[in-house]
Amino acid sequence: MFGFLKNVPSVNIQAFVALGLFGVSLLLARMVVNIQSGKWPGSAVWVTYLRMVLGFTFAASIGLGLYSFAGIDILFSR
Repeated sequence: MFGFLKNVPSVNIQAFVALGLFGVSLLLARMVVNIQSGKWPGSAVWVTYLRMVLGFTFAASIGLGLYSFAGIDILFSR
């Protein structure tokens, strides 16, 4: 199914994962804003949980992005 990814360098796949995690961070940030404004149901505990997950995904996207920009493979290193 993912046979076409065999020809793609692993650092580029790492960069795509970083972009995907950044997209997830944007989605989580939008969810937090909608819950806080009252558009979506939720409590303060739910907002705190989403903010923690947001922090981890944002940090992971920054880390993977910097490592892929430097050309260092940390996802698929053997």
